[in-house]
Amino acid sequence: DVQLQASGGGSVQAGGSLRLSCVASGFNFEQYIIGWFRQAPGKEREGVSCMDGYDGRTVYADSVKGRFTISSDSAKKMVYLQMINLKPEDTAVYYCHTRLGHSDYWGQGTQVTVSS
Repeated sequence: DVQLQASGGGSVQAGGSLRLSCVASGFNFEQYIIGWFRQAPGKEREGVSCMDGYDGRTVYADSVKGRFTISSDSAKKMVYLQMINLKPEDTAVYYCHTRLGHSDYWGQGTQVTVSS
């Protein structure tokens, strides 16, 4: 079974840092795109960053460019999202995501709260 398990959320003050982790199982993520979405209260889920597991290419939402970095450890089947200079508007539940064929898979979400 495909599974994604996210962790690493927490509460920080503006300007702080967090690193989210996502462990993937049940598929070879080096063959797929894996990334992070977030959903703030009352807002739609939005893409934050993703990485092509095959060639390592990365994409970032404009709102996080220069502050967030996505990386992976293929041996551990882990994907990370390093977040620095966090802002209150980054407050959301963050989800790890991948798509295999026509199916979307989501981790359970991890809460990030940034206070001003």
